[in-house]
Amino acid sequence: MRARDERSRLASTGLHTALVGASVIAVFPVAWVLLTSLKTDRDTWARPGELGTLGLGNYGQVLGDTQFLTWFGNSLLIATGTTLIGVLISATAGYAASRMRFPGQRPLMWLFLVTQMFPAAVLIVPLYNVLSDLGLLNSYAGLILAQCTIAVPYCAWMLKGYFDTIPVSIDEAGRIDGLTPFGTFWRLIVPLARPGISVTVFYAFITAWGEVAFASVFMQSEDRYSLPVGMATFVSDFKAEWGLLTAGSVLVMVPAAVVFFLVQRHLVAGLTAGGVKS
Repeated sequence: MRARDERSRLASTGLHTALVGASVIAVFPVAWVLLTSLKTDRDTWARPGELGTLGLGNYGQVLGDTQFLTWFGNSLLIATGTTLIGVLISATAGYAASRMRFPGQRPLMWLFLVTQMFPAAVLIVPLYNVLSDLGLLNSYAGLILAQCTIAVPYCAWMLKGYFDTIPVSIDEAGRIDGLTPFGTFWRLIVPLARPGISVTVFYAFITAWGEVAFASVFMQSEDRYSLPVGMATFVSDFKAEWGLLTAGSVLVMVPAAVVFFLVQRHLVAGLTAGGVKS
């Protein structure tokens, strides 16, 4: 019994030590960026061991002397549009693949999976040509549609698997009550699939919020830049505004954190459980 208790204490100590170490590794980069954003003395950037003078001057300069707020609004519009359109398409596609039988059903889902295997850089040229032919270059609509090509395949696969866990008897009950297929989907299935949809909402928003490759190519004027592209102008071959870059990076974290806290309750449920437990 004593040996077992000693092993239990040793295992508990090792587990907590590993968790503390993992937490430090995860938090350290964020803490370092936050600390750097508070340094107002540029000389201290080259000497990481020195704190120097701390203040909010970098934040004031980012918000007042750059187009950060314009880029912030652009990113918010693009991420929100990508989330709404991408999740709607993914949910309807996933529901159709889960409940309906039609020619090309399996190839469609495999096509979604295959498109996820291609890096974004491979898709830039064909998407550029398509958007150019449609007159959607340097437009929010064009970038939203381009980013949906990243969000939709993964979200459709995830929701298809989640819809499979919801009993088909619920659809049959809806049809008996006179609901159309879309009415059954919208009024019965969507509320039950809220945890799974929350996961895809979070994924689509974060993907669009931090996307750089498409935004840097398809948005050609500075007033249309998204946050990652705009903030990249703070550091170049001729200048290095690390204070502005780190201050902007801290501000960029806020919307992602807000979305996470809004969906976290459903996020955990969506990752760990099905839609209905029988």
